[in-house]
Amino acid sequence: MKKYWLGIDCGGTYLKAGLYDNTGKEIGIYRALSPIENPQIGWAERDMDNLWSSCIKVIASLLDNNPDSAQYIQGIGISAQGKGLFLLDNKDKPLGKGILSSDRRAMDVVLQWRKQKVPEKLYPLTKQTLWTGHPVSLLRWIKDNQPERYQKIACVMMSHDYLRFCLTGNKNCELTNISESNLYNIRSQQYDAKLAQLLGIETIIEKLPPIVNSSAICGYITPEVAKLTKLPAGIPVVGGLFDVVSTAICCGLKDETVLNVVMGTWAVTSGIANKILDDEPYPYVYGEYAIPNQYIIHDASPTSSANLEWVVKQLGLSDYNDINRRIEQLPKATSEVFFIPFLYGTNSNLAMTSGFYGMQSFHNQDHLLQAVYEGVIFSHMLHINRMLQRFNSIKTLRVAGGPTKSKVWMQMLADISGYPLELAQIEETGCLGAALTAMVGTQEYKDLQHAVTQLKTPLTTILPDQQAYSAYQKKFKKYQNLIESLNQFHLKNE
Repeated sequence: MKKYWLGIDCGGTYLKAGLYDNTGKEIGIYRALSPIENPQIGWAERDMDNLWSSCIKVIASLLDNNPDSAQYIQGIGISAQGKGLFLLDNKDKPLGKGILSSDRRAMDVVLQWRKQKVPEKLYPLTKQTLWTGHPVSLLRWIKDNQPERYQKIACVMMSHDYLRFCLTGNKNCELTNISESNLYNIRSQQYDAKLAQLLGIETIIEKLPPIVNSSAICGYITPEVAKLTKLPAGIPVVGGLFDVVSTAICCGLKDETVLNVVMGTWAVTSGIANKILDDEPYPYVYGEYAIPNQYIIHDASPTSSANLEWVVKQLGLSDYNDINRRIEQLPKATSEVFFIPFLYGTNSNLAMTSGFYGMQSFHNQDHLLQAVYEGVIFSHMLHINRMLQRFNSIKTLRVAGGPTKSKVWMQMLADISGYPLELAQIEETGCLGAALTAMVGTQEYKDLQHAVTQLKTPLTTILPDQQAYSAYQKKFKKYQNLIESLNQFHLKNE
């Protein structure tokens, strides 16, 4: 008998649905753009009803493209962007727009908390920094600026929690995502009212639904949803997972010799550890991993390939293969043009923005595109270098995300980092990771470790060019000096 599992991925740009067998073989995939609304500068929202409609569309379209597959689906999982905020009222209706992790409206809230030393009080309990896109930052902003909306909050969730609710009618918060919310005490492994009190949102604790594990069955496809999506009613839906965790699982992270570099809207570098350390060189972000008794540790900012998408759109370009060819023809590390990839924010200084520096009349469009590629990698290197202080036995970087399709960009990452790269040949890690949690939840495998061992994922290796590495170190140093100068500019003008 055929057996399939459905994985849904709610990302920063697309909503995707993928169908897989128990070896991780892709049976089919369907993608649809999931529009982001920017009604004001710094705002990033999604209409929650439209998001659910898009979810129905991708599932139904996937099943249309793979006739007779629905009857073989054993379970469903959902992967999604971390953080952000999706609210329901007391009638289980969306309470305003869903807010994404790239939203920056809560900037003043976070800056005020920093002045009050709130992050220092939170970190020992949560192992989280405070960011504008955290649920707690957005909740406090709503309390201060939209008090009527705040009073109507009946349920606090994140995007995959909302979609799971739409599929099953049951409300939960999934562990790997909620553990990075600053509402979760990573020491006690539960919600903590002290955290909400420190943040001035004490009434929110009672609005949080129960926490569920990634592979736990949270409900079943309802008859109403079955009619809309063409899924059979009664299919189990599991908790799912934070998309960074999904990628780490699909890339085979299992010890402290490999770091996972994810290139998407966010620049994320992750590692896996078995325990929490308190005496560390940097306040790393910890989260619960989908594998019990392990933690995912990462350093991240929204400074990755979404910057290129924006620049390419402004320049009226569309052929990425041509862009790669143009950049490949330029000498490495010789241009004096720098790009600061902070279009969607940064953790260097919350007030810093994006731009080019060093342009002269000699430079052309190719130099600008090369600078974007370099700037994104330089920003990734800030995270990689921090993580290397914690993970000092690293032998390779395992890379995931859309830019892995660009050989020139991947060679640039190898040249700048000096590390060999391993590229997992998986089209959609979010969908596959979600499907793997469903396999475990439906007892196809006893745990995720066993599920991952069944994946037959080919790896492509890219080795660094040592001559280019030496040249890039000089330019990277100049980039760091430029960032520090801009940081001082903003500090003096706060």
